Amino acid sequence: MADAAEGFEPESDRITRHLRDEIVDGVRAPGSKLVERELAAELGVSRLPIRDALKALVTEGLVTPRPRTWAVVREFSPTDIADLDEVRSALDTLTFRLAAQRRTRAGLEELRAALDAELEAARRGDAVMARRAAADFHETVTTLAANELLCELERGLRSRLRWLLVRHDDLMDVAKEHEGLYDAIAARDVPRVEALVLKHLETGRSATAAHLRSAGQ
Repeated sequence: MADAAEGFEPESDRITRHLRDEIVDGVRAPGSKLVERELAAELGVSRLPIRDALKALVTEGLVTPRPRTWAVVREFSPTDIADLDEVRSALDTLTFRLAAQRRTRAGLEELRAALDAELEAARRGDAVMARRAAADFHETVTTLAANELLCELERGLRSRLRWLLVRHDDLMDVAKEHEGLYDAIAARDVPRVEALVLKHLETGRSATAAHLRSAGQ
């Protein structure tokens, strides 16, 4: 009974995760309507977990509420993206430096697993899985930084940062940059990590701009 309880996921959490993934992965495009009644029929649930999920996604910054019983997938403006990039740049610079200083053997194993998943997906040309693994890589680096306040800030921004991080099409290029960062973190080479992060941030800006242009956003 205890094992079953530990594995239990509330319906609203499952729906939130499902819709979050679809928004971040681009399945539900910016501006798409999210109507409680229609989503409930589509996903085979009552309207209550849909309502709770939409509220959670509004809080996460991925959904814009509308009156009554619907919402829309958020359309990130150029200003929104610039703001996110500024915050990401500040967080990544600190996070990767701390990760290089404080990484543990267990943390490195987890980071390597995320990197291997990204590399494998990139080789297959599986864009969705490669981008998800790339975002997992960044979140794992935050864990390695071993700063609870930094982790708290990242959790509050996680969905929006994940949305930003997966806006790229150069799957293998990004994976290879992550591989270089992994090697530098493993070696505790802080100066190298800092240099690679600056390059990685610039690559991210260019890749995001190119992806959004190709998507007509």
